Amino acid sequence: MALRDVVLLGEQHDNADHHRWQLQTLAALHAQRPDMVIGFEMFPRRLQAVLDQWVGGSLSEARFLELTSWDTIWRMPAELYMPLFQFARLNRIPMLALNVEPQLIRDTSAGGWASVPESKREGVGRAAAAPSAYVDELFEVHKAHADMRGHMRGHGAGGARGAAGRNDPAFRNFVEAQQVWDRAMAEALASRSRATADGGSKPLVVGIMGGGHIRGGHGVPHQLRDLGIDSIGTLLPIAASTPCADIPGGLADAVFAIPEQALDAPPPPRLGVGLEAHREGVRVATVSPASLAERSGFAVSDIIIEAAGEKTPTLAGLIATIRTQPAGTWLPMTVKRGSETLELIVRFPAKS
Repeated sequence: MALRDVVLLGEQHDNADHHRWQLQTLAALHAQRPDMVIGFEMFPRRLQAVLDQWVGGSLSEARFLELTSWDTIWRMPAELYMPLFQFARLNRIPMLALNVEPQLIRDTSAGGWASVPESKREGVGRAAAAPSAYVDELFEVHKAHADMRGHMRGHGAGGARGAAGRNDPAFRNFVEAQQVWDRAMAEALASRSRATADGGSKPLVVGIMGGGHIRGGHGVPHQLRDLGIDSIGTLLPIAASTPCADIPGGLADAVFAIPEQALDAPPPPRLGVGLEAHREGVRVATVSPASLAERSGFAVSDIIIEAAGEKTPTLAGLIATIRTQPAGTWLPMTVKRGSETLELIVRFPAKS
């Protein structure tokens, strides 16, 4: 892999062992090719200057997460990724922002690529046509989403509103949105791969991204080849319990079997809400049915203006408070609901 121009390391975003494997692989690659650049799906392009400051050592961890709006842009626990970011900082390895703004993906998904004005495309070019196998894969994903929406609306799988067809404009837009995502990351990786250092050598460019962008060589690798980058390596982690017969040919250049791990501690307490930053505190964007938040009386559009005695909490601070709340304790919150101010108590269940 160290002899390739670009190496892509896949992941399941919330799997801690996947990130440990990525760190191990980065260290092994860096030992072979110290002239390295690491690209991350987690950051839109506009945050490149912040990544440069982090690698340069001028930002604390807290300030880095704040400036990158980590809890609103990526929304995965930062502790899963910080070892990767620290590795880059300690070894002065440039970090590369690969992504675009979520709004561009949403706009493409809503109306297709042609509906997005040139001024809002963030410089992303037209993606190469998707391989038929990729379209097949994306169709299954789209159909599953449509069936789930049908269930939620009471139509059931295959119901009128849950149905999804390959010729539906919604599916075509979905494919184009995925391709915009793939193309944007491929363009950033290709541009850096073509750059040469003062001595004329090319860096090893490594991309950290979700496995769906890598599997089968259909997503980012396909777009990289269209951009003239042919020396590509793809690596994916899989569960060690996966039968070899279930691993399709061409899935990646190599897979790393990750052993099962017993979980000693329960997951951190979750409210079951989607949260957004707000000028008065934190806004409740969604409330999951039958969740702890619903049982505690939260409603969509509530503004949390105080939590555990802290007035006007930040999004990152509130999330940290919720995650670190011990089992069996009560967390008082004050919410603003329209013209009313309500006191709500979240009663975290005791350990079973």
